[in-house]
Amino acid sequence: MHHFHFISGLPRSGSTLLSAILLQNPRFHAGMTSPVGSLFSGVLEQCSAGSEFGAVIDTDMRRRLLRGLFDSFYADKADKSVVFDTNRLWSARLPAINDLFPRAKVIACVRNVAWIMDSIERLYRANPYENTKLFGDAVERNTVYSRCETLAQRNRLVGFAWAALKEAYYGEHADSLLIIDYDLLTQAPERVLRLVYDFVDEPWFEHDFENLAYDAPEFDQALGVNGLHKVRPKVAVQARRTILPPDLFKQYSDLSFWLDGSASAANVIRMKSDAANI
Repeated sequence: MHHFHFISGLPRSGSTLLSAILLQNPRFHAGMTSPVGSLFSGVLEQCSAGSEFGAVIDTDMRRRLLRGLFDSFYADKADKSVVFDTNRLWSARLPAINDLFPRAKVIACVRNVAWIMDSIERLYRANPYENTKLFGDAVERNTVYSRCETLAQRNRLVGFAWAALKEAYYGEHADSLLIIDYDLLTQAPERVLRLVYDFVDEPWFEHDFENLAYDAPEFDQALGVNGLHKVRPKVAVQARRTILPPDLFKQYSDLSFWLDGSASAANVIRMKSDAANI
């Protein structure tokens, strides 16, 4: 039987990089966003009030159906004892995760939101002959201002993930949450990964941080955003200047709520005395 953990957090913040690293461990399965989160929401909708079937499906059956999604989806990973399922939705589903998988941990990757917007904008500009499904119409994709505003809406790529993570960070199950900042992951990957292993209570595996392999070109092309899930072979800091106008960069730089740990039981990897610590 698999032991499940979850990867969530913000887009363009290292979740695919983290998965590529974890995949090196032969006992682990990890990857880009899976469809299990969407299936989970779909089944729950059909089982809940408002559905014609809600009245005939009790809570125990709902648990069995939802747990069965994970077992069925990962049935072909019988050789993997630990599965990390990735979906930004999981940040908003901690009560259900805690009930279905009491030992499960959620690893949330974060990054200064201004740099997230910068990263997505770079991908958009790198594909100038593609309209990308990230934006619904010409009004949304008109300029960098409309693009960032669209992405930041509470039901869109960045805004939803940010709001869901904030809910989890200040929620009653925050102690099952580990926050990893993208900058720390790229600066000190081994230190960060050792803390991840401690958090999920697994024995350490020697990773090779200079020979990673992960790409999903078909998925990215279907979205119209080439390179969205491509991981560089070597974990390293990529210094650059932002391409966002200064006012936009400042606007989104002020959204890093996880820097204030005073009102949350979440675990946050921080850099202290030149070492990563929880």
